[in-house]
Amino acid sequence: MAQPARRLEKFRPAIHEYEKVIATTQKMLKASKILNIPVFATTQQRAKLGETCSELGLDSSDGIATKAHADKSAFSMWIPDVQSAFKSLGGEKREVVVVGIESHICVTQTTLDLLREGHKVYVLADGVSSCNKEEVPIALARLRAEGAVVTTSESWLYECMGDAGIPEFRGIAGLVKEFKSSTKEGLQALAKI
Repeated sequence: MAQPARRLEKFRPAIHEYEKVIATTQKMLKASKILNIPVFATTQQRAKLGETCSELGLDSSDGIATKAHADKSAFSMWIPDVQSAFKSLGGEKREVVVVGIESHICVTQTTLDLLREGHKVYVLADGVSSCNKEEVPIALARLRAEGAVVTTSESWLYECMGDAGIPEFRGIAGLVKEFKSSTKEGLQALAKI
């Protein structure tokens, strides 16, 4: 499974409940380490809009190493650099988790591109937002209608594991406990679909 992540510093004051999206993304990045899930990230015109926010720790010495962390001008993150890194994992269709901003633009176009490629796409309702909060439920409804699975971060984590008997279960259970409060806040603020 692959996990795209997008966050841009200049969007911080404009995005509805930005900090809650960051908290969900941090949880999913920690989960990616425990579950050995590759991470892909993009920036939108880095020179104008800024870098991926620093608290995610992407490609830092003590953070998450991405398979690709590309700059783009397209709204979809399914760009050649990401496609190439993605295909280096093997040719089979994958399950992909999408978190990021903005739900009705980049998240939507990325999800639609991945669906067209035949991948199963999970959009985390507590991990996406937009400048206009009213855009979010409309985007999530559209993506569900197009074939994406709209779910929550915790639900997806347990679905991904499938069994409490796997070695990674303890790590994920600890992560869920660690993020219990921020997950509840994120769901209350963002998962209104």
